[in-house]
Amino acid sequence: MAQSPWSHHRSGGVADDIDFEIKGQELQFVEIELDPGESAVAEAGAFVWKDASVGMSTVFGDGSGGANDGFMGKLLGAGKRLLTGESLFTTVFTHNGTGKARVAFASPTPGAILPIKLSDLGGTLICQKDSFLAAAKGVSIGIAFQRRIMTGLFGGEGFIMQRLEGDGWVFVQMGGTVIERELAPGEELHIDTGCLAALTPSVDFDLIGAGGVKSVLFGGEGLFFARLRGPGKVWIQSLPFARLAGRMLAAAAPGGGQNRGEGSVLGSLGDFIDGNR
Repeated sequence: MAQSPWSHHRSGGVADDIDFEIKGQELQFVEIELDPGESAVAEAGAFVWKDASVGMSTVFGDGSGGANDGFMGKLLGAGKRLLTGESLFTTVFTHNGTGKARVAFASPTPGAILPIKLSDLGGTLICQKDSFLAAAKGVSIGIAFQRRIMTGLFGGEGFIMQRLEGDGWVFVQMGGTVIERELAPGEELHIDTGCLAALTPSVDFDLIGAGGVKSVLFGGEGLFFARLRGPGKVWIQSLPFARLAGRMLAAAAPGGGQNRGEGSVLGSLGDFIDGNR
């Protein structure tokens, strides 16, 4: 497989150590190369193409466990996925032939597919609840409840977040341009809640008020920022899917999309002032 800025060749670990290459720019897909017996797991709707020797099966839960897990173990895994808004089932792609075989998965929205080796992060990544795209079989997909009471009450945009655990490769989808920040101990960063794509567990997370009533009503921002305090890594996405969908809905609404201040409470008056009507 040809090398690219995002490609990998095997090294070892508990999870299947898959090879992969990410292709494309704004609309990316990841091509995974499997040896005989190796498997990858993916969300429903991510599949693009596969070699004929790669078989597909649907499993209950995240596919991380083995045959000895029993029904209750699989039920627990499926319940965690359901709490993050995902399907109870995961699709497993296994190479049943000889030699090399490939399978490809695509991100459903414009942006980037970020490959992350969980063993490089201490075994855990916390990300937005719709971020998971695919992974090497053996990676566990669960939920991450935040510690603060405020988060549970006012999180809104996905603060029941996904927790990806294991030592293998995971592929997370992020909207727009992705920036990685390394926070020093005590360094603090404020991020729009939808633009917080992922973080390592060592980062202290909370929500803080975004300002006075005026900024909430007329600034087009939400009620809260995500406040992150290092040490640890944070990934920021410039175009979360919820924001993209909101703009598309505003443009499709009767008379919508013309006023650049779609979020303004002035509504039709704003259109009139701007000369759109």
